[in-house]
Amino acid sequence: MKAGEIILNIAVNLGRLSRWVSEGKFSRTRPFLEETEDFISKLESVGYAKKFEKTFKAFKASFKKLKKSKKLDNVWAEDALTWANILTHRAKFA
Repeated sequence: MKAGEIILNIAVNLGRLSRWVSEGKFSRTRPFLEETEDFISKLESVGYAKKFEKTFKAFKASFKKLKKSKKLDNVWAEDALTWANILTHRAKFA
């Protein structure tokens, strides 16, 4: 899988997570957070373009906070959705 495809998979997962959290469907969040973490590891293994590095570093820091958070609320969902949008647009740079 190419870097851009992996990034889009991450973005799709974040969009799903955002929707489920905003709908109060928390049971599916843990597996998708784990899958997203696997995609992050794959992306680090595959490599990506230098111009994507700043975005990826900021995303990883934010994702770490999202994953650790015990409060799954609308703010959490908005953060996840924001990153889904950012990654969707920046996948072409990877």
